[in-house]
Amino acid sequence: MGPRPLPLYLALEGWTFLTSSTASLLLRGGWQTLNAGHGRNTPSLPALPPLPDGVSAEALADAVDAESRRRFAAFLDGVQRYRHHSYRRRVTDPPMTWSRGVVGLRDYGGPEGGIPVLVVPSQVNRAYILDLNGRRSFMRHLARRGFRPFLVDWGWPGEEEQGFDLTAYITQRLEPALDHVLAVCGRPPMVVGYCMGGLLALALCLRRERDVAGFLALATPWNFHADDSPQMQVMMEAKNWVAEIVESMGEMPVDLLQAMFSGLDPRSIGRKFRAFSAMPQRSAKANAFVGMEDWVNDGVPLAGPVALECLLGWYGENTSFKCQWTVAGEVVDPRRLGVPSMAVIPRNDRIVPPGSAGALAAALPDCVVLDVALGHIGLIVGTAAVREVYGPVVRWMKQTVKDRCVATQ
Repeated sequence: MGPRPLPLYLALEGWTFLTSSTASLLLRGGWQTLNAGHGRNTPSLPALPPLPDGVSAEALADAVDAESRRRFAAFLDGVQRYRHHSYRRRVTDPPMTWSRGVVGLRDYGGPEGGIPVLVVPSQVNRAYILDLNGRRSFMRHLARRGFRPFLVDWGWPGEEEQGFDLTAYITQRLEPALDHVLAVCGRPPMVVGYCMGGLLALALCLRRERDVAGFLALATPWNFHADDSPQMQVMMEAKNWVAEIVESMGEMPVDLLQAMFSGLDPRSIGRKFRAFSAMPQRSAKANAFVGMEDWVNDGVPLAGPVALECLLGWYGENTSFKCQWTVAGEVVDPRRLGVPSMAVIPRNDRIVPPGSAGALAAALPDCVVLDVALGHIGLIVGTAAVREVYGPVVRWMKQTVKDRCVATQ
């Protein structure tokens, strides 16, 4: 299923290989000559340290060339191994118990009297990251712990959804989904949002506060300008021409989304496939890599209006953090939320930096913060997710519902 966009990844790794090989050729001409400019206006390179005793420029050049070849070959081998790996996701998705357009709800069972949970994933990738396999499934874990979990499945934007903005998705899809859960369970659910889904879930909770028991934000961005890294600056510089592509195509294509996310940490592409190349291919670790990589590459496009609202509004103008983002004419202001909340903030998240997610936690008036040493995806499906995230989240939700019941008696 990938990796996608493969031409971009090949170009990035190929460029690294070629520039390293070029540097090795220059080294053969003499270590110090690299500092020599070609004219009066040519900026000089930083002063290079002297070579260690007994090491010649030719030997260093040979080492650089050999290492660049080794890394490029390992990357290519990792990609090939991934593409031909035998692992396939074999869990069966629960049937849709409710749908409107292409959007549906998957009912993961659990006891009839269990605490209902409405889980809202991001629209960028498929919902099954929350049910990746039998051992790594947030949804099935909730069902086993006595909850009644429902997962929103956004599907591929259909003819109607192609024209949707965020307001339409929230008022015409999420709110009817909440109504269905209320009708089936007869009690307000906990509302959980992952990544972008956390912002949609927050808006839903603000609009329907009496119908929800609490709000859980998993790696949910809020201050989109919290990360001032060079990669984020490049992404911000590119937003206008990306918006032109979206306007002309009517959607944000999957490969364009993938390219933008990869740009946040371009070197990670080579690192992860080189690491995969060295794994025993029949190991559980290799299977987990393939499962997650399949999900990463199984994306869906964003409807044009949604993409522009996110790209130009959230990322461009930081409308969420400035409390300028509106849904159906109402400002989405977390400071107004009147139900208990919890924010899970992964410290090693490159997609949603801790400062961005932490800004939401700081704005919520009654918020418990769970800080974990995990990444954006590891938060949900990593080997430590059950211990570090699932357990504390389950305990918080049960206690919150218990406190709510006591308060209403």
